[in-house]
This record gives sequence, structure tokens and C-alpha cells, in this order.
Amino acid sequence: MAKLENSLIPVGISACLMGQKVRFDGGHKRSRYCLDVLSECFEFKSFCPEVAVGLGTPREPIRLVDMPQGRRVVGTKDPSIDVTDALKDYAEQVYQAAPELCGYILMKGSPSCGMERVKVYHANGNPNVAGSGLYAERLMQLHPALPVEEEGRLQDAVLRENFITRVFVYHDWKTDVVPELSLHKMLQFHSRHKYQLMAHHYQGYRVLGRFLAQEAPRLPVAEAAETYLKELMAFLRRPATRKTHSNVLMHIMGYLKKHLDSATRHDLLSAIEDYRTKKVHLVVPLSLLQHYLKRYGSEYILSQAYLNPYPHELGLRNYI
Repeated sequence: MAKLENSLIPVGISACLMGQKVRFDGGHKRSRYCLDVLSECFEFKSFCPEVAVGLGTPREPIRLVDMPQGRRVVGTKDPSIDVTDALKDYAEQVYQAAPELCGYILMKGSPSCGMERVKVYHANGNPNVAGSGLYAERLMQLHPALPVEEEGRLQDAVLRENFITRVFVYHDWKTDVVPELSLHKMLQFHSRHKYQLMAHHYQGYRVLGRFLAQEAPRLPVAEAAETYLKELMAFLRRPATRKTHSNVLMHIMGYLKKHLDSATRHDLLSAIEDYRTKKVHLVVPLSLLQHYLKRYGSEYILSQAYLNPYPHELGLRNYI
């Protein structure tokens, strides 16, 4: 699953994070991690909604304001500058024009692109609540299954690993299931991602399993696929924890019990416990487990996406 071979995964990104000087002050917010690390596996497609709707660079800042007619995006100094409808329209244009996207990285705090915790003001200028940037909000409404994250939150190792996992799962769906869409392909996909989903949301794995077995056969395949994917990506948004990872490692170890002597089983159990109790990172028990899976693992367990969810060169499991 994790090998990209000749193509990169298309991922949307706020243009300022690519180093483009499109911010209100004429500057940028170049992300070294996105450009120097993630560009090895992602093909970034940049968008700046504020420039796209006609705001110049540099320009007067805009902000979110709660008004009697609803939330608007207006000029900070000149409220007659109102790009609310234009930002919503641009989100719909991007949704229609870039269906290939498998993820999106947004600029935090932006009244257009911020995913969450964006300042919202009263009409009198006083701070009110926090919300989402209007472009980002509309894009996520249109495309609820799309993995979305803010660049600033990628500094958190758990959130970083969660987002990149979701992008690779989504890409696997689009490249393996969608071209030959059928219930059989969906069942194969679900089976392959069993432990990946269990690590994030054990109940979610059971819910989706029942859906595929009981409800999906009675639905048109396209409707079943849309429902399954939307629910899957929602369950995967919950970050996996040391407890849930440890549970999955124990389940996978069960496939080796007939092949391992007591000393080896003890070593594996000790490594899993060391991980659970925060003495080592996930890569330690997982590497030991994979060593024995290569020798004794069945075709089924070796096919699990959990074992290789993304290129190991990213080193994500060295930090969680």
C-alpha cells in the first residue's frame, strides 16, 4: 500500500505554505516540512482563495464577523469589502476542478483557510468566538471524506501521523477500489485495513463491517461506497493511542503464537509493554513483530495496511 511507484499523491495546500508571496502583507509562510519532507510523496497543488477572489497582494486584512444576516468575511478596516460569497463560490470551483485531491493542508488562523480556532468578531469589532475560515469550511462541507489538516498541527507527532495515514488510506481507496467499484472490492479494502481502523476506532471497524455485510448489498454500489468512505474517514480522524496500538500489536502477535518459543514471545510482550508504558516509540515493538512476520506471517496478515501504512522513510512511527 505505501509504495507510490511512479506517481505522487495529489494534495491541496495553501499557497503561502509553498513559499508564494500571497499573504495580506505580501509575505509567505513557507513550510519546510511540507516542501522538504512531504514533497517526496505528495504532489502539492497550491491554492490561495483570497487572491483567487480578486484581493490584491499586499492588501487590507479580512476577518470573520458575525452579523445579523450571518457570518461574513469582510475587510478589517473597510467592512464594505465583503468576499463571503466569492470565497464560498471558489471552494465549489476547487471541489469541482480538483477531484483528484487526496488531502489538503491549510494555513492556520486564516479567515479564509483556517481549519479551526479562527477568530470571529462581533460587528462592533470585539472578539466573539472561534470558528473555521470560510473557504475551508465550505470545502470540508462539500468533501467531508477528504483528509484535512492545518500546517501548524503537523508539528504534533500524533496529529502528523494521523493526517498522513488518512491521506494514504484515501489514496488507496481511490486507486484500488474506485476504478473497479464493487462490493467485493470494498470488502477486500475493509479486510486489508482491519487493524489500521482498529487502532483508531475499534467500534468503527465493527460498525463498518456490519454495514458491508448487512446494508451495503441492498444499496446501489455507488451509494454504499460513498457512505462507507465518509464513515471510514470520520472514524480515522480519531488519533490512535498507545493503548489502541498496543491492542492491535497483541492481535497481530496472535498470528505468530504457533511459531514462537516462550523466550521470543516474552521479548515481544515486553516490547509491547514498554511501548504502552511510554518507554519506547511504536517503531520498536513493530519492528520486532515485523521481523517474525516476514518468517511466519500468513498472506492475510502480511497484507495488512497497518504494517506499512506509508513509506517508512517518513519515520513517523519513530515519534509516537
